[in-house]
Amino acid sequence: MTSEPSSPRIDETTLTKGQRRKLNSLRKSVGDAIGEQAFVEWLAAQSSSEDSNDENAVLIVDTLWPLVQLGRLSIPRGGYHIRRGRGRIIVERAKA
Repeated sequence: MTSEPSSPRIDETTLTKGQRRKLNSLRKSVGDAIGEQAFVEWLAAQSSSEDSNDENAVLIVDTLWPLVQLGRLSIPRGGYHIRRGRGRIIVERAKA
């Protein structure tokens, strides 16, 4: 009976749904040990790339957040479109 070196188990409760799906698909395709090792490497690469922010999203947040705090703007749930108007920003509810 050969004993594989025990790798630290991944706490699946802290993973997002997409991350759990990726982990399960890797386990099914290449086996548990190799799949978990590949997932840990992928997760490390993902966390380093998440550090960079989307410049446009930062600009939108910086512009709209003061208006939200003043109560002059509400952003609807279910999606929205932001566009420029004449000297203003227009936020419209997304149509399904």
